[in-house]
Amino acid sequence: MSTNFTPAFYNGTGSSTTGFYIIAFDTLDNKNYLILVLSLIYICTLLGNLTVLLVVFLNQSLHNPKYISVCNLAVVDIIMNSVIIPQMVPVFVFNWNFISFQACFTQMFFMHYFGDLESFSLAVLAYDWLIAIYFPLRYSTINTNMRISVILAVIWAAVFCMEMYAVALAASLPYCASRIVRSCCCEHGPVYILACADITFNRKLATAKTLFVLFGPLSFIFITYIIIVIAVQKIASAKQRKKAFNTCFTHLLLVLIYYLPVILAYILGNLHLVRSPDLFTAILTVSVTLPPMLNPVIYSLKTEELSEKIMKLAGRHKTSPESIKRG
Repeated sequence: MSTNFTPAFYNGTGSSTTGFYIIAFDTLDNKNYLILVLSLIYICTLLGNLTVLLVVFLNQSLHNPKYISVCNLAVVDIIMNSVIIPQMVPVFVFNWNFISFQACFTQMFFMHYFGDLESFSLAVLAYDWLIAIYFPLRYSTINTNMRISVILAVIWAAVFCMEMYAVALAASLPYCASRIVRSCCCEHGPVYILACADITFNRKLATAKTLFVLFGPLSFIFITYIIIVIAVQKIASAKQRKKAFNTCFTHLLLVLIYYLPVILAYILGNLHLVRSPDLFTAILTVSVTLPPMLNPVIYSLKTEELSEKIMKLAGRHKTSPESIKRG
């Protein structure tokens, strides 16, 4: 049985509630189908990324900087969708849409933290491939397991500090007016605009952070690709050039899958091309959760080394007819 809350209950005048109410998809006719799709995305995200992690863990030959970067992306993908999708089921299927202040800002932190790490993880993969193609003979000395681990640790720590500051600033605001969060979860923007205080600095910080997180790594990747293309043109062997471009194409797919839907969603929102807030929220939610599902699929299909290891692992669990007869 669904519960209907009056505006007086939401805006704090009729209740002493200490949290928010997540409200979205009310105008969508088939929101349960959306939740079903997101649930399937989540299951595929877990299966795909856990398979990649297991294969890399079991194969000593894959314990190198490239696959440390791949495993980093897989971990980020799993946690990213685990923060967003599971909590949507009780909210939008069973209408358990109340969330405490502490839980809301905790969710806000982890959602944006791992969303930001997704962007920077793609930049780390670009760095690894740049070293592999531009300095092939010195790759093992330049890009060691320790060095790539330190780079990843610095990124995780820097993004942690950036997001902790933004979320702590939002959590310190007074929320004495509306408690309705018009989103699928506790996003930074839909929450801090509810504060009954001056939010000018929060707005500027959110804009600057979004631009930095999206276009900082994207600019680095773009410059990396220019250098890689120049380097590949100097390779004498056509076979080596094809292999290098195939590697770049795999990474380019990951970049496009992550950046294009998110940028397109924000363009649609800012230009008000999608008039329904619920439809826009649905588009944005799918745009954010789809890349973590597709990343391991692309890697498995486009990376010959990884696909061979996965097939070999799958083959171990199959019993041949000959072994059955011997038994």
